Amino acid sequence: QVQLVESGGGLVQAGGSLRLSCAASGRTFSTDVMGWFRQAPGKEREFVAAITSSDNRSYYGTFVKGRFTISRDNANNTVYLQMNSLKPEDSAVYYCAVDTNSRWSAILGVDSAYDYWGQGTQVTVSS
Repeated sequence: QVQLVESGGGLVQAGGSLRLSCAASGRTFSTDVMGWFRQAPGKEREFVAAITSSDNRSYYGTFVKGRFTISRDNANNTVYLQMNSLKPEDSAVYYCAVDTNSRWSAILGVDSAYDYWGQGTQVTVSS
């Protein structure tokens, strides 16, 4: 059974940093696209970042503007999201997800392309 468990969320002041982790189990993820999404109350789920399997290319939502970095450790089936220069509008529940078919749509942030999702971790940025 595939499981994704996010951690690293919390409360941080504006301008601060957080590093989210997503530990995956239940299959070999080294060939999968891994992604991060977020959802704030009353808003639609939003693409944050994705990373490919073969060459670790990364793609980001337009709002990121160089503040976030996605990375992966295939040996430990873990994907990370380093978030710097956080703003109050970054407050949301952050979810990691896996696309087991390495689709371009997943890399470009289409959430329906992802097969498995974690439960999410709350990030709150105070002003």
